[in-house]
Amino acid sequence: MAATTANPDETTEITETGEEGQQAPGGRKKLIIIGAAAALLLAAAGGGYMMFAGKKAEDAQSAAAKKKMVFFDLPEITTNLAAQPGQERPVYLRLKVALELEDQKMIAEITPLLPRVMDNFQIFLRELRPSDLEGSAGLYRLKEELVRRINAAVYPARVEAVLFKDVLVQ
Repeated sequence: MAATTANPDETTEITETGEEGQQAPGGRKKLIIIGAAAALLLAAAGGGYMMFAGKKAEDAQSAAAKKKMVFFDLPEITTNLAAQPGQERPVYLRLKVALELEDQKMIAEITPLLPRVMDNFQIFLRELRPSDLEGSAGLYRLKEELVRRINAAVYPARVEAVLFKDVLVQ
């Protein structure tokens, strides 16, 4: 199905396959329809994934909520912080924390190791400067470091989180 013009100098063939880089008018419509169908299919697949992935996340959260978390208070810690250059008087840190544990059995595992935990905390806290504890980012880094250190001290037991009850820098 080839068409040519009447003028021999302006001969251009137009075929359904577009042999000379041109497509038949019906080919463009087919391409648009295929593209729209593919976009619709991708959108539906993405929506289905989000719906089922969201359901799995909700199931994980509800399972975590069903676990009975236990909180264990550590003794209050008061220590001096590292001095900054030009600092004349010492700066003290008073810290009250609670440990978040998976179950009651963890308290029995951690209690005999409490002197090691307190020693690790004291050594770490004495190296901090007051500027290390400024703002929420400073307290977040402190919390993460305390969790890491306590989990190393009580291994194979595991502490889920360290919760601040009182933080005072004076």
